[in-house]
Amino acid sequence: MTYAVPPHVTLGPTLETARLILRPPAVEDFPRWAEFMADEETARFIGGVQSPPQVWRTLCAVAGMWALTGEGMFSILEKSTGLWVGRIGPLHPYGWPGREVGWSLHRDATGKGYAVEAAAATMDYAFDVLGWDDVIHCIDPDNLPSARVATRLGSINRGRGQLPEPMQDHVIDLWGQTRADWAVNRARLNP
Repeated sequence: MTYAVPPHVTLGPTLETARLILRPPAVEDFPRWAEFMADEETARFIGGVQSPPQVWRTLCAVAGMWALTGEGMFSILEKSTGLWVGRIGPLHPYGWPGREVGWSLHRDATGKGYAVEAAAATMDYAFDVLGWDDVIHCIDPDNLPSARVATRLGSINRGRGQLPEPMQDHVIDLWGQTRADWAVNRARLNP
């Protein structure tokens, strides 16, 4: 017996950049995703360290978000190695302060320009395919590397924001830009 994916299930798109593949999460991403979320320094700005069972549920929830809403976090893979190096999303969870393109990279993938490269492709997708008019980035004020990525993208700090439960006590700044701003800012970024 064979099974087909039901027609109402949206698996999600795949985007490619010069060095990266962005696609919805897959089971094979779990080992690196769990390693990434076990790293205290890496996880401190994205809700803290998670155990493997917690990571599994998160991975499944992110995959389910694609199926239910047609948006969610992409897994970021290096083209040259196929290695999972992080996650980035066009997402708008229930109660979120706006439509977000947010990113997090595995520690061994930082400092290579991957965040800007993946974010630019994701913002193109959010504006051009999803039809968004505005994009935010929820960034902890102490997360200076993410603030630098937002600045490189041309986003501006719009001030403090509020996340929904259970993250309501996390202090965040809302960075962002409009579709019109992105048209100008995208042109100055390297493709």
